[in-house]
Amino acid sequence: MSNKLYHQTRFLISAAQLSGVPEDQGFEIAFAGRSNAGKSSAINTLTTQKNLARTSKTPGRTQLLNFFTISGQLRFVDLPGYGYAKVPEKTKKQWYQLLESYLHNRESLCGIILVMDIRHPLTDFDRQMIAWCEHSRMPLHILLTKADKLKYGAAKNTLFKVERELETVDLEISVQIFSALKKLGVDEAHAIFDSWFSPEISL
Repeated sequence: MSNKLYHQTRFLISAAQLSGVPEDQGFEIAFAGRSNAGKSSAINTLTTQKNLARTSKTPGRTQLLNFFTISGQLRFVDLPGYGYAKVPEKTKKQWYQLLESYLHNRESLCGIILVMDIRHPLTDFDRQMIAWCEHSRMPLHILLTKADKLKYGAAKNTLFKVERELETVDLEISVQIFSALKKLGVDEAHAIFDSWFSPEISL
């Protein structure tokens, strides 16, 4: 049932500032990650849609807050990618301010999906997001994407290393292996969505 729920996700609106976002009601799960971590591909795979979130070989194309409606007052939000894109520093600063403003002010935000390339986990940006979630008591789930780029044993070792490093974080946090190409980890991620959205789903 939950799989079909996320399959009906549709694009809602893009916003360059908080004044242009949907009304702050219901429940939102936001996807964050560096520009080259595979965030858009993950969103497309988790909703079984090829072009819901725009993918590009040029990192940093997600420059806005992109909202997707799932059902009723349930939404996904694709946050601006950060840290890799070859754009002017002024533009990067604007992206960061938009991201920070959303994270600090959005009442309907109920959880963060942090997307990391399994070959390059826990970058400075990732650690900033984890620290913010810890400070804000915001539930966090990590997708270690592009797992198809590693052998299964190596992917598992990276998972264990990340989990060990995060043991000292005082936060509701979970980590999983994910591959958009192989459709690996979809059910596990859907279970996280279900748990965060449960107050609305149960209505």
